[in-house]
Amino acid sequence: MSDKNNPSIWIQKIAILLKPSRTIPHTPWRADSTWSLGLGRYHLQRLIILLFGLSIFGVGEAFLVVSSLGNSPWVVLSEGISLNSPLNIGEATFLVSVIVLLFWIPLRQKPGFGTLANIVVIAAAIELGLHVIPETQITSIKYIYIFIGIALVGVGSALYITCGLGTGPRDGLMTGLHYKTGVRVGRVRLGIEIIALSVGALLGGSLGIGTALFALLIGQSVAISLGVVERITSK
Repeated sequence: MSDKNNPSIWIQKIAILLKPSRTIPHTPWRADSTWSLGLGRYHLQRLIILLFGLSIFGVGEAFLVVSSLGNSPWVVLSEGISLNSPLNIGEATFLVSVIVLLFWIPLRQKPGFGTLANIVVIAAAIELGLHVIPETQITSIKYIYIFIGIALVGVGSALYITCGLGTGPRDGLMTGLHYKTGVRVGRVRLGIEIIALSVGALLGGSLGIGTALFALLIGQSVAISLGVVERITSK
């Protein structure tokens, strides 16, 4: 059997490709500034990658909602708001993002183009996903939805992060509080997520095994996705 047809060789190649990255790779399409939207090949490529990444991020969140086994913490909050207002989940997500962005003002954080795109595109993609993803009562498919959702959020995060056009509202709040208070980033993020999750749960947002799996696996999903981007762009 030749090396090309050797299953173990392919397994090794896949394992190397899916090795998590410890850093954010510097991609060819990375912007020099958060408002770098000029003309040229990489500028157009950057915009397409940003919008695509944010879109699949939102669709990934929608898969979790459709599974009905528990949402990610921030969508728990959005769903809770939608259950107690005329807003749908997408509109509630947009509202939450805008409110979070307002907290940037006292923290002296500056948004970029990617920040504003994050607010609009993810909210729209979640709502689109909720309309096109078929509902199911089969438990095994619901779990598949959860893992698809986590994978898509991870890939989407890696793509929009590597564009260098600015953090999303929630990430900016995290880093802003970190710089302002000196508290470790992980602890700040945990605190923010717990507050969002708790308020959302009190409003009736869906908590469940999907929420737990998201919290457990999303970091690894993002790291693996960044690793894939790094290996693909380094060739």
